[in-house]
Amino acid sequence: MKNIAVIGAGTMGNGIAHVFAQSGYWVNLIDLNEDALKNGVSNISKNLDRMIYKGTIQEEDKKATLNNITTFTDLKNGVGEVDLVVEAASENLNIKMNIFKDLDAFCKPSVILATNTSSISITQIASVTSRPSKVIGMHFMNPVPIMKLMEIIRGYSTSDETTKKIIELAGKLGKTATEVNDYPGFVANRILMPMINEAIETLHHSVAGVQEIDTVMKLGMAHPMGPLQLADFIGLDVCLSILQVMYDGFKNPKYAPSPLLVNMVTAGKLGVKSGEGFYDYADSKKAETVSNQFK
Repeated sequence: MKNIAVIGAGTMGNGIAHVFAQSGYWVNLIDLNEDALKNGVSNISKNLDRMIYKGTIQEEDKKATLNNITTFTDLKNGVGEVDLVVEAASENLNIKMNIFKDLDAFCKPSVILATNTSSISITQIASVTSRPSKVIGMHFMNPVPIMKLMEIIRGYSTSDETTKKIIELAGKLGKTATEVNDYPGFVANRILMPMINEAIETLHHSVAGVQEIDTVMKLGMAHPMGPLQLADFIGLDVCLSILQVMYDGFKNPKYAPSPLLVNMVTAGKLGVKSGEGFYDYADSKKAETVSNQFK
């Protein structure tokens, strides 16, 4: 497994491409949007510069990593000769299922098809392919080059052979693979998202302010980042999407998204990516200033 295709050049996609390329794999980074590809490669370059500044890599490592990446705007051309595809497109079932239908048609029969989904059923995604035994979840954590965990999700039909190959691959990328089964939210988000949602509800009911809630969880529970800051970092739209998947999957009201979260996403207050969420990021991305609506 040497040639890898990564679909989607956004935050997760470019991070995944970065890790594979830095580990010596040939990477085809695919996105329909040319500007997204340029921004993705630019972000990889900036992240490599940070690593050089910290002394963890050398300039020649950066050059080698970037040389391992080729960009494509055409899916068929980008996946024709690869050994593994990692899909990191929007967290939307219909988008993912359409992509996997195309991948099944365009890729060689031997190719493993992986998705970076953080909550959507692997079994459902695999159902639109003729190779469900070769469909698996590879849930990287953000930021991908730094976070060590990879949540490996087996669909109902994912084979032992496929799972073994992906676990071995995770190790070669310097990741710790944790195998889980295919239920809404898997493990990471099944536990994380209700906590974030409860923090939003705590704010919504005026129990405490933004900074106070985050301070309690950082200093009292030893979390490196408060839940509201973390929600901004993940993207409030992504948090909402994951909670909706879990609510639909379990039909349990404890997973129902907070009305405040729904309203903020509807208003375009998505966190860091939009410049404002629970914090205002106009001057800094360090969550130092609470958004005006919560002062």
